[in-house]
Amino acid sequence: TGTATAATGPDRAPGGASVLATTLGAQAAESGRYFGTAVAAGKLTDTTYATILNREFNMVTPENEMKWDAIERSRGSFDFTAADRIVNHATARGQRVRGHTLVWHSQLPGWVGGITDAGTLRSVMNNHITTSMAHFRGKIHSWDVVNEAFADGTSGEQRASVFRNVLGSGYIEEAFRTARSADSAAKLCYNDYNIENWSDAKTQGVYRMVRDFKARGVPIDCVGFQAHFAAGGPPSSFQTTLSNFAALGVDVQITELDIAQASTTAYANAVKACRNVARCTGITVWGIRDTDSWRTGQNPLLFDGNGAKKPAYQSVMSALAATAAPASDAAALASAAVPASAAVPASAVSARNTAAALPTSFTWNSSNILLSPKSDATHTIDGLKDPSVVYHNGKWHVFATVANAAGYNMVYLSFTDWSQAASATHHYLDRSAIGTGYRAAPQVFYFAPQQTWYLVYQTGNASYSTNPDIGNPNGWSAPRHFYPSIPDIIADNMGNGGWVDMWVICDSANCYLFSSDDNGHLYRSQTTMAQFPNGFTNTVIAAQDSNRYALYEAANVYRVQDTNQYLLLVEAIGSNGRRYFRSWTSNSIAGSWTPLAESESNPFARSTNVSFPSGTWTTDISHGELIRARNDQTLTINSCRLQYLYQGLSPGAGGDYNSLPWRLGLLTQTNSTC
Repeated sequence: TGTATAATGPDRAPGGASVLATTLGAQAAESGRYFGTAVAAGKLTDTTYATILNREFNMVTPENEMKWDAIERSRGSFDFTAADRIVNHATARGQRVRGHTLVWHSQLPGWVGGITDAGTLRSVMNNHITTSMAHFRGKIHSWDVVNEAFADGTSGEQRASVFRNVLGSGYIEEAFRTARSADSAAKLCYNDYNIENWSDAKTQGVYRMVRDFKARGVPIDCVGFQAHFAAGGPPSSFQTTLSNFAALGVDVQITELDIAQASTTAYANAVKACRNVARCTGITVWGIRDTDSWRTGQNPLLFDGNGAKKPAYQSVMSALAATAAPASDAAALASAAVPASAAVPASAVSARNTAAALPTSFTWNSSNILLSPKSDATHTIDGLKDPSVVYHNGKWHVFATVANAAGYNMVYLSFTDWSQAASATHHYLDRSAIGTGYRAAPQVFYFAPQQTWYLVYQTGNASYSTNPDIGNPNGWSAPRHFYPSIPDIIADNMGNGGWVDMWVICDSANCYLFSSDDNGHLYRSQTTMAQFPNGFTNTVIAAQDSNRYALYEAANVYRVQDTNQYLLLVEAIGSNGRRYFRSWTSNSIAGSWTPLAESESNPFARSTNVSFPSGTWTTDISHGELIRARNDQTLTINSCRLQYLYQGLSPGAGGDYNSLPWRLGLLTQTNSTC
C-alpha cells in the first residue's frame, strides 16, 4: 500500500551530508544555501571577472545598478538598462538575483532628498518600489526593501533621513507592505551593517523592529547582515545574533561579506556561523577580486587581483562542506536572552550530535512506563495518552489527553528529568479557560512571530488556545476554532471515521494544518505565516490509503534539522490489531511523500523493532511525539538518536476504548548513523 501521490526524492545529498563540490555555489547548495557575489555591469566584459562569476556563484547582487540614483534619476523616468544586463546575464546561467536596494537614504538623486511634503514623498517612494519590483517580477529571489535605516551608536533608533524626517518611523512598514503588494513571491528583507554583534544597541533596535513586524503581520521574510568585518572577522556573538533573528520566523542572510586581509580563520568563522543556523539561507561576498572591492588596499575578498584563489577561498569551501556544529541553533539560543523561543539545549537530550541522514530502517529501546494517570477528588482517570512535549527553561513540559468512560480532556505536567516524571503534579486543564467537555490530542509549540505558545487540540473541530507562559497551566485562553465548520472534503470522505488529531507546522512562508479521519485519509490546509492562526483554506487530501487502518490517525510532520527534508509519521493498525507507525519523507511540507520505513516488516516504530530492557509492557506503539530540537512552529528535529514519547498499554487490556489503561513511555533510537 502507498500514498495517493507519486513522490520524488530530495534534489541534493540527503541529511546535510558533506559533499566535496568544486565551486562555492555548488558547495553551498549541498546544504540548501546559496553563495553569491556583488556584480558590476561594466565588468561583465572582463573575461577573467566573468569567468569567475559564471563558475563560482549561484546568486548575484547588482552592486549599484538597482539603487535609486541609477534607475530613477528624475521623477517618474526609469532606466533599467544596466540592471537588466546583470539580471539577464545571471538568469541565462541559472543564477538567482538579490534586488538591492529599494529604499535607502544614500545614493538618492537630489530631487528625492529635497521633498518636504509627506504626501508627495509617500507617493514617490511607493511608486519607486512598485515600478522597480514590477519590472523585475519573477526574476528576484530576495529584495533589500529598506537598507541601513538604523543609526550607529547607542540610541538603537532609526537614523535621520528624508524618509524618517518627512514620513516618520512608519515608512519602513509602509515600504514592506507596498513591496508585498508589488511582488508576492520575492522574499522581502531588511538589510544593514554593524548589526552582527548581539549586544550592540543598533542590533537590538533592528531586532525589536523585526519582532514587532512579525507579531503584527507586517510582511518581512528575511534580515540581511552586511558583514563588512575588520581583520579579526565576525564578533563572537555573530552566530547567536543570526539564531536569535531566525527564531523570530525570518530567514537570515550574510549579504555583503568582506574581511580586511581575508584571514582564513576569520572567513571560516563567518561561514560557520551561517552554516550552523538552519535559517541562514545564503552568503554573498561584496565583489569578486580584491581589485573589484570598495575597500581598496585591504584585500578583503577570496580572489586576488589576477583572479587567483586566495587561501581564504579554501577555508570557505571547507567551512561550507562541514556539517553544522552540535545543537547549533540550540546552543546559541540557550545563551541569549530570547523569551520562550529557545531551542532544546544540547544537555537536555542524550547524544544530540550533528544531524545526519535518516536511516531507511529503525531500531529502538523503550523505557518502562514513565507517566501514568493520577486521579484526584474530581477527576477519575483511566488512560493517559496522546502526549505532546517540549523542553523549555530547564524543564520538560508535557501535555496529554486524560480519558475515562465519560470522555476526554487534557492535563499538563512538568519536570526537570525523566526520572522525576512519575512524581510530577498533574494540572487538569479543564480548570483553566480551556474548560470542560471534549478536548483531546494536544500539540504544543511556540509561535515565534507572536511570541506566544499555542496548544492545538480537537473538540469536534480543530481548536487552539494560547498562553504567554507555558509553565502557567491557568494561563491558557478559551478554545478558538481554526475552521468555522468541518471542511467539506473531510465530511465527504471520512465515512464512519472521525475527524481527529490536528497538527500544525510552518515553514518560512506558510503554516499547514494536518488532520486524520480514521478512514485512510490525511488532510492538509494552508495559511500564510502572517495570517496564522486565521485563514486556513485549500483543504486537500495530502495522502490516502485504500486500507483505512494503514493510514489511520496521529499524523506528525517534522522538519529535519540542517536538511531540506521533512518527516511524516502516521499511526497504523497492523494485521495483528496492534498500533504502530509508518514514515515518509519529502523536501516540502506539501509533499509528495516518499516511503521511508512504512511497512509492517520495516516500520518506523512497532513492537517488532523495539526492545524493552525492563520488560515488555506494551505491544502497541501508539500516538506520541518525537523530541524536538526546537520549540517553535518549524517543529525541527535532530536526526541523531531520535527519541519518541508514546502511549502504550498492557497487551491483555481490553474493553471500552475510552477506558483503556494507556500509559506513556519513551523510545530511544539505537541505530543512529551519527
